[in-house]
Amino acid sequence: MESILSFCFAVLLAPLFPVVIQKVKAGFAGKQGPPWLINYYTVAKLLRKGSVYSTSTSFVFKLGPVVSFAASLLLLLFFPWVGIAPICSFHGDVIMLFYLMGMGRFFTILAALDTASPFEGMGAAREAFFSVLAEASIFCVLILFFRLTGSLSFAEFFVGTSVLNLMDAHGALLLLVVVALYIVMLTENSRVPVDDPATHLELTMIHEVMILDNSGPDLALIEIGSWFKLLFYSAFITSLINPFQADNVLVNGLFFYAVVTFIYITIGVVESITARYRMDVVPKFILTSSILVFLGTILTLGFI
Repeated sequence: MESILSFCFAVLLAPLFPVVIQKVKAGFAGKQGPPWLINYYTVAKLLRKGSVYSTSTSFVFKLGPVVSFAASLLLLLFFPWVGIAPICSFHGDVIMLFYLMGMGRFFTILAALDTASPFEGMGAAREAFFSVLAEASIFCVLILFFRLTGSLSFAEFFVGTSVLNLMDAHGALLLLVVVALYIVMLTENSRVPVDDPATHLELTMIHEVMILDNSGPDLALIEIGSWFKLLFYSAFITSLINPFQADNVLVNGLFFYAVVTFIYITIGVVESITARYRMDVVPKFILTSSILVFLGTILTLGFI
């Protein structure tokens, strides 16, 4: 029951946390920012509308938002929220989950190409290129975690007595992982300095340009899926850096989501003080995460 409740709570909070980023950015600009429930209002409005489809699209375009949303939802089902065992778990589930994310991205790219729009094709090419670079970092992280725990399951990483945390004996290595995951999080969720979700210039867009033709419930599924994925990465980092482990589930949940909120605040700060990188600089930024994790993996070898 605790697993189901923790999952449902995470699903309900997913649209709320991105508003923290908007509030921080508005604060830097001397503004008030949007209402806290703006994303819930937006989803309700989109679900009441109808979807408009171009005559050049096929069933692939309709399938993209559904697959993307389903893949992001499955991520939350397998993640141990607040140190509670997840609803679903098996050895090797992390590999399946990251490939599911890849499948969701693949169908999003296919849907963008299905519109026959040159701008969406351009954004799809950039998304595919940057995601391949980020995928290398992710699997370096999994190799490092396997060397430290002998497991490839989120439940075994973060549930139990010997969990991965910055406070344990491998804290120095995990610090490299945290920095790398933060870079991957910004990349996978199309945040500054990799992409700017608030831009309206097609030539500089990456993710946003791929969903220009989506509307109504389709756009709602895409937005919800993106919130789920951002929450997943934030929770992943939180599970590594959160030092508070009490016997009370409510106290653990309070500290856990406080750290999650802090990560969203840092995203807002980064987007407020950092300019978006040029396209030729972005690959170097992403590959930095791979180098950090690769260094950490080398340090686990017996001859070091």
